[in-house]
Amino acid sequence: EDGMIVVCVNLSAEDGGILTGPDIVTRGFIYVKDSEELMDDLKIVAMEAIERCQRKRVRDWTAIKSAIKNDLSGYLYKHTKRNPMILPVIMEI
Repeated sequence: EDGMIVVCVNLSAEDGGILTGPDIVTRGFIYVKDSEELMDDLKIVAMEAIERCQRKRVRDWTAIKSAIKNDLSGYLYKHTKRNPMILPVIMEI
């Protein structure tokens, strides 16, 4: 009903650092060209969640995905009053 957001991040297999991303794809949530500021903010929120996990030395994908999902969900509800489905995708390279 509220659409969905996919967050794609490539992490290093060696040290867990971010190689690329986070890239954010939306379907049925917002029109990206009209909401570039919101999309930039979502990337920052996702990046902060990942960096927080790195500082805590969290390497478990489930925990990282949960942190991304929780942070984005709270941010989106606060700013849009909507709850889209959030699907974090982590690829280790």
